[in-house]
Amino acid sequence: MINKIESKLKIEDLTQKINSHNLAYYVSDKSVVSDYEFDLLLKELEELEKEYPDLILPDSPTQKVGGTTIDKFITEPHLFPMYSLGNTYSFQELDEFENRIVKIVGVNPKYSLELKYDGAAVSLLYSDGILTRALSRGDGINGDNITHNIKTISSIPKKLKGTDWPKIFEIRGEVFVQKNDFEAINNYRIEEELQPYANPRNFASGSLKLLDSAEVKKRKLSCIFYFIATQEAGLNTQIESLNKAKKWGFNVSEYTKGPLSLTEAKEFILNTESERDTLPFEIDGIVLKVNDFKLQDELGFTTKNPRWAISYKYKAQEAKTKLLSIDYQIGRTGAITPVANLEPVHLAGTTIRRASLYNEAEIIRLDLHENDTVIIEKGGEIIPKITGVDLTKRVQKSKVFTFASFCPECNSTLIKAPENAIYYCLNDENCPPQIKGKIEHFVGRKMMNIEYLGKETIDQLFEVKMIRNVSDLYTLTKAKLVSLDRMGEKSIENLLTGLENSKQIPFEKVLFAIGIRHVGETVAKKLTKYFTSIDNLQQATLEEIASIRDIGLKIAESIVHWFSKKSNLDLLENLKDAGLQFKLRSENSQLGSSLKGYTFVVSGVFENFDRETIKSFIEKNGGNVVSSVSKKLDFLLTGINPGSSKVEKAVANNIKIITETELLKMVNEYETN
Repeated sequence: MINKIESKLKIEDLTQKINSHNLAYYVSDKSVVSDYEFDLLLKELEELEKEYPDLILPDSPTQKVGGTTIDKFITEPHLFPMYSLGNTYSFQELDEFENRIVKIVGVNPKYSLELKYDGAAVSLLYSDGILTRALSRGDGINGDNITHNIKTISSIPKKLKGTDWPKIFEIRGEVFVQKNDFEAINNYRIEEELQPYANPRNFASGSLKLLDSAEVKKRKLSCIFYFIATQEAGLNTQIESLNKAKKWGFNVSEYTKGPLSLTEAKEFILNTESERDTLPFEIDGIVLKVNDFKLQDELGFTTKNPRWAISYKYKAQEAKTKLLSIDYQIGRTGAITPVANLEPVHLAGTTIRRASLYNEAEIIRLDLHENDTVIIEKGGEIIPKITGVDLTKRVQKSKVFTFASFCPECNSTLIKAPENAIYYCLNDENCPPQIKGKIEHFVGRKMMNIEYLGKETIDQLFEVKMIRNVSDLYTLTKAKLVSLDRMGEKSIENLLTGLENSKQIPFEKVLFAIGIRHVGETVAKKLTKYFTSIDNLQQATLEEIASIRDIGLKIAESIVHWFSKKSNLDLLENLKDAGLQFKLRSENSQLGSSLKGYTFVVSGVFENFDRETIKSFIEKNGGNVVSSVSKKLDFLLTGINPGSSKVEKAVANNIKIITETELLKMVNEYETN
């Protein structure tokens, strides 16, 4: 037992640590420690504060939900506080939870059992059956208004079915991403040499904090609903309320069970844990709620948690195995990624043989030695990661792993980039993985979309020296391809057709495809719209490129550097000769004249367009877009969350306010007349 002075120091230390972890988790979407480690720290603090309540600090994490709000969004209060759940990892503590309930209400209750989806909690407000507001959890009292992002999620109803819903109510849900969607997103990021998202939970939470709802819409988020908050009578149990919510159009988990006794609940918890790997989404536990609402009212709340609910948390799935070696993968931009080779170990339904180490800093942080026994975790993590080393099994005087100094493929000296601490091989013209990586990128679906030209075919073409860069693809002929293994007449025909079709791919995709570092899909669109041709971009100054909105100096320097290399200029000439599109097509500049003579101001977030696209659509149909509302304006085009001052000014000046649906109708009606 530690004395009061030692307890004071420990409470201060734990408070600081937990608040720091909370800040990383809720604001930066980073999990510094596992859920289990975090819960142990919080439990230790709770025990010390229970013994010395006079030492509780004003910012103690035991006195609040744990989250916070961020300054990008308007902060608003929840109609009803959004409490967090107490949690446990043991059946003994579930027994203690029920004993506390029995002491208060005098009966052993029945429970609803719900999967604890691993995502981001949200609270939605409905008024007269219409979604009017969506808030993040925030600090439980106030949340960030994320309505424009929530409305992009197709599984969330904007208008309810039926008529028997409360006039005003909040419903709580969890925004999450399916495993296969998350894996596809991360695979794409790895291909593009971007840091993969750590886990589905951080991905979902971070997505809701984006300011661009068009980007949120692309992320394939789902939402499952689990609790109705209202003062209106009519609902008697949790199970009944979920059935009602389903009838109103809400997505309710099909895995919910109840009402069950605690004994039955324990059986459900064990069965679900054994099957969790087969679920199409990540869960980190099971939530038990007293099913009867009258008993819930009698039990009430602590300052932080409902007394009638608890979360049984599953520990992150871990395994120990031997670290055999570290390989270094080279991407198309020359970035070097270390990958751990492991003695095969079964974990979370799969056999793990490799784990990404991300960069040199991670190797140093883990202090990896040769033949170390490492701890592998795959809980909410789709990609397995090394979380630590079992030092009790470390071989004495074993050699510390140090990052490679030379490219393992071409033996060039590696250079460390000061801005991101990533090592690069700069021999981009002669390093085989870089050459093949650029070609694989070029033919990809979002780039030139050349079908029947997969990795194996590219490897084969490279090995027989038919291709050394992307322009060589357009020199391929049936006579050349017929000599290759596994290339039948139909395959050759499909490949050549794909290459011919790619000559019609628009300029913005071609610019993305040629693989200038830092020029991704969005940047390529901005550059093609601004410069209209590759020649204009080539002749642009560093300052001019950097001045374009969202481009900046780093991207501009990369573009100027790319055009400074003779090999790249030769490549461009060859691609031009092949017939690829390096100008905005003239027919794209004008779609029609249905909006000719009309002036528009655009405000808000739109369901089918991003802001730049809808402005371009108006201009291509003859309209004019201006930035401010005046008496000369014809239309204010509004989406979700339009600027209130613009709306007020339009109303005051009797200017017609239209939606994107009405805009499309104007264009379509003109074209059919």
